[in-house]
Amino acid sequence: MTATATETGTALPGRHPQRWIILGVICLAQLTVLLDNTVLSVAIPSLTRELDASTADIQWMINAYSLVQSGLLLTAGNAADRYGRKKMLVAGLALFGIGSLTAGLAQSSAQLIAARAGMGVGGALLMTTTLAVVVQIFDDTERVKAIGLWSTVNSLGFAAGPLIGGVMLDHFWWGAIFLVNIPVVAIGLFAVVALVPESKNPQGDRPDLLGALLSTIGMTAVVYAIISGPEHGWTSTQVLASAVTGVLVLGVFVLWELRIPHPMLDMHFFRNQRFIGAVAGAILVAFGMGGSLFLLTQHLQFVLGYGPLDAGLRTAPLALTVVALNLTGVGARLLPRIGTPGTIAVGMTLVSAGLASIALLGADGYGGMLLGLVTMGAGVALSMPAMANAIMGAIPPEKAGVGAGVNGALAEFGNGLGVAVLGAVLNSRFAALVPTVAGAVSLPAALAAAGSPGERARISDAFASGLETSQLVGAVAVLAGGLLAAVLLRRAERADEVRAAA
Repeated sequence: MTATATETGTALPGRHPQRWIILGVICLAQLTVLLDNTVLSVAIPSLTRELDASTADIQWMINAYSLVQSGLLLTAGNAADRYGRKKMLVAGLALFGIGSLTAGLAQSSAQLIAARAGMGVGGALLMTTTLAVVVQIFDDTERVKAIGLWSTVNSLGFAAGPLIGGVMLDHFWWGAIFLVNIPVVAIGLFAVVALVPESKNPQGDRPDLLGALLSTIGMTAVVYAIISGPEHGWTSTQVLASAVTGVLVLGVFVLWELRIPHPMLDMHFFRNQRFIGAVAGAILVAFGMGGSLFLLTQHLQFVLGYGPLDAGLRTAPLALTVVALNLTGVGARLLPRIGTPGTIAVGMTLVSAGLASIALLGADGYGGMLLGLVTMGAGVALSMPAMANAIMGAIPPEKAGVGAGVNGALAEFGNGLGVAVLGAVLNSRFAALVPTVAGAVSLPAALAAAGSPGERARISDAFASGLETSQLVGAVAVLAGGLLAAVLLRRAERADEVRAAA
């Protein structure tokens, strides 16, 4: 490997001889970050008791991490491209490790919130840099399979977080869920320094400080509105002010990026039909996943009567299906046969069918829901790696970090949008079916206000009907988005073929 190839950020010649070992290392680092998104939820009772944390404190312990990480995704990706992806990967691991140590030893709620924010900075660097490194060390023939395995880690983190957290809290105090990150970070640092090749974009070394500031403020404000919407109400002054501020700042960010010679996010990417198609699909897969999981937990607990732990365990087949199919490389083998548009269309259709199955068959018991979860998992396993590969393929290799930041930002936006839209459909349908019950927008409040067993049964049926309607809305949106993404990607491929033949 020549110094030129290393420094320019162009695709490394051939296949890196240690590419699979490197992939394992960066997936281990990413898994640690993803587990931290979910593991804290099971520690809430312990934190409330031992740190005397208020409800607001608990919310900030959870949100500080995701808020900082989401707000910095574009900036972190740009920093990786400009200053070196290996450097940023090392920096991300170090910051995440220091934050984990501080969180594990925290003596107050304020200390833990600050530590979680610091971990979010490291998490943003890791989430963007790992995908950028995958693009650099794998050639076109293996990249889809590698991205599929990288995507698998997301599902594994979702499934394993609450279970690992529960096991650790049964044997240790709450700080252990953070301190367990330390040895993983140490192994990751050693392996990254020894194995991962350096790469960066040779152009645009001058930092776009204003662009970084605007993107961070805009993204943070929008994500904050999405996070706080379900709690404070989507029309509350707090949420609307945050959303409007975020949109306005992001608008200024777009105008600024169009003016400068070396922008952190090249807006001309959005003229590329391949990029637009992949973006549309990525948002709507995340929309369906985020919204459906938000609804599923309520369906399992309020309609089918499972406890929180049992409900969590019963959502695991979705993630396990994704893991199984990606580990066996089903999507990577299918994509060359039917192409990226076809793979995305098939995958999104399966996600839509899974949502519809849960809506129409899940009310009668877990069997119908299990069918829907497995079908959704198969669709996600096919569509998500193909779309991530399409997004990264539409962006020059020297901009891989920014591409990974865009991919992460889309996932955050889609998840929040799914919760907001499908949650609003659920509440509207529920309130329309039981307009005479006080507090009808909340099932527990409506049940408490009910005057007879017959009225409580009617309220439960209305809530189940609202869930069915919102899940069907999600299914239609995902199907439409999948077909739109496939059409746009196919048009882009045809345009490329015409240009190549000219």
